Amino acid sequence: MSNKNIVRVRPGELTLTEKVVNINRVAKVTKGGRTFSFTALVVVGDGHGTVGHGLGKSNEVIDAINKGIEDAKKNLIKVPVINGTVPHEQLGKFGGGRVFLKPASHGTGVIAGGAMRSVLESAGVTDVLAKSKGSSNPHNVVKATFDALTSMRDPHTVAHMRGISMKQVFNG
Repeated sequence: MSNKNIVRVRPGELTLTEKVVNINRVAKVTKGGRTFSFTALVVVGDGHGTVGHGLGKSNEVIDAINKGIEDAKKNLIKVPVINGTVPHEQLGKFGGGRVFLKPASHGTGVIAGGAMRSVLESAGVTDVLAKSKGSSNPHNVVKATFDALTSMRDPHTVAHMRGISMKQVFNG
């Protein structure tokens, strides 16, 4: 049984901001030579716990970014953000990418690398300590960050799942 809480969100109800994480030029070799196109990895979020990522491919950079934004709006998830930080430590994995997220006190800021920083800022996390281990491929890092964020649970969810009060969650 997986403990991931994936809550789908309708994009029409939110005001989302977009961040382009990575743009890559790719080539297809044909009989007549190389045909170049572009891929864009995009992260969207509302800054209040809703975030998504998408990949767009096209012959033009602008079109690839727009396709990535549309794909990201289809993959929105809800993330628990408590007082601007994550609720607990969490390790996320995807492919060769490994990320570690740790709560931080108010005023610390987002201590994270480029791809993770985009995801965490789009989600509305303002204070977090993060470490990227393993692969530095932006696609793997973004997906590993999403794995870590979807595995997080806030204290209300834990209390509800265990059938106990909030006081018992903290006092054991």
